[in-house]
Order: sequence, then C-alpha cells, then structure tokens
Amino acid sequence: MATKIQITFDCADPDRLARFWAEALHYRLQDPPAGFDSWASYYRSIGVPEEELDEGFDSVVDAEGIGPRIWFQRVPEGKVVKNRVHLDLDVTGGRSVPMETRRERVDAEADRLVGVGATSLRITAEPGSITTAWSCRIPEGNEFCLH
Repeated sequence: MATKIQITFDCADPDRLARFWAEALHYRLQDPPAGFDSWASYYRSIGVPEEELDEGFDSVVDAEGIGPRIWFQRVPEGKVVKNRVHLDLDVTGGRSVPMETRRERVDAEADRLVGVGATSLRITAEPGSITTAWSCRIPEGNEFCLH
C-alpha cells in the first residue's frame, strides 16, 4: 500500500500561497475542521500559540480527493537559494498531443498563472524540440515548471 503524502511549503504568507496554488492546480481552499469558523480558531483549540496563528487559509486540497494535500507553513526566514525540490505541472496532455498544441497549452497556462502572481523565468521551446517547458516562480520565489 502506498504512503499518503502531504506537500508542505515554508512561507511568509500562507493565505496568499494557498490561494495561488488553488488556482494553479485547480484545487480548492481546504475548509477548517467541522465546528470551527476558521483555521485560526481550530489551531487555538489545539494549543497553537497566538503568535504562530494566521488569519485566512493555509492548505489546499484536490476536490476529487486524488492529489495530495498541500499545507503552507509560516516561517520567519525568507527563501535565500534555489529550491532543491519543485513541482512540475503537466498541462500539455502528454506526448501524444501535437507539439504546436502542447506549446499553446503551456503558453496559455503561463499567461493565466502570471495573472495570479507567478513570475516567468525562462521558456524552453526550441524549434524541432519534442518538448516545451516554462520555468517560473510563485509569489514568494519558489520555482515550478509547466510542461
């Protein structure tokens, strides 16, 4: 049996990143547990110190329950070097899709994500190449790729 995972991002603004990744992944913001009107009220109930609480959302989930939960953990230090792990979002439909269509899909998704806060780093789409990719950063600087 496979081990269930959660992906955790250290960040300065959990709500901002939760909203970005909900858009990027077509996930939804995760509601607080039943009986709580916010994540902050839930965390208070289990003893998390007030100075560690944030208002807003700090996690996203796949509405279909297939993909992993992603949690955004507030930390005091900022990002200073390239991440050692990043997410690749497959938006092309795979190698059976014609290259021109794959490039159009990557370009369209790149434009959409720039609209919600991503920053473009580089596009790899050489003439005659069998792949196209877009490297970018989320609002707090972590890298991810579209292909």
